[in-house]
Amino acid sequence: MSAAAQTELLRLDGVGVRFGGLKAVDALSFAVGPAQVVGLIGPNGAGKTTAFNLITGVYKPTEGRVSFDGRDITGWAPHRVAQAGIFRTFQTIRLFQGQSVVNNVLAGLHLRTRQAWWQGLLATPAQRREERELREQVMALLERLRLDKLALEDVASLPYGVQRRVELARALIAKPRLLILDEPAAGLNDQESAELNKTILEVRAQGISVLLVEHDMNVVMNVTDHIVCINFGRKIAEGTPETIRSHPDVIEAYLGTDDDDDALLAPAGEAA
Repeated sequence: MSAAAQTELLRLDGVGVRFGGLKAVDALSFAVGPAQVVGLIGPNGAGKTTAFNLITGVYKPTEGRVSFDGRDITGWAPHRVAQAGIFRTFQTIRLFQGQSVVNNVLAGLHLRTRQAWWQGLLATPAQRREERELREQVMALLERLRLDKLALEDVASLPYGVQRRVELARALIAKPRLLILDEPAAGLNDQESAELNKTILEVRAQGISVLLVEHDMNVVMNVTDHIVCINFGRKIAEGTPETIRSHPDVIEAYLGTDDDDDALLAPAGEAA
């Protein structure tokens, strides 16, 4: 195995996609290492979510290659990408309203169940035993994420920030090797963002890699090991948070965008 393969879990090599005449992502290359948090940033419309969709199989690249753990997964269907160990959350919360926190998180285990569907209908001993084991795993995770006291609550009754953490729990219960987070701090207050920071660092401490798209630069600068900045679908800079904060091309790309993006220039741990 090459030295690069040992230090990289995910790699994009010259990945691009066209929608008609528009090149939404153009020759994008970067890597995510084991137990590393990488931020993918850029102004609105830069192609960040499209890049996520290329990794997770929602879109098929028209050029380039996506590799995961040394395997070429370019163009794989989303379920195959998930089976390989890549899971994601979305900009918009996608929980099952009217269901408890436990049941929502249990839904994330559908790829790991061993019993056939007919065993569930018949409630066989093996099926009941597996269900108990899975619920125990869910409760252990909820405790780690400080959600155990809300386990039986209907997710629709919970604050927005807590629903975000439930969605994160649903992705984590599947035991991903790479967790892709699309705007996880959207709509969160300062306290909830601080809780998110803590959770992301705990996820990394468990050996899980994280690829993060986030507009809240206070979150990005506090949790990432490495940042890739794109604009108009192309990479314009990458490096440590300290490097990116002062990079002239990154500063220029953010000029004229929302005031929140001024936080890019603020030291880590400081609100803009």
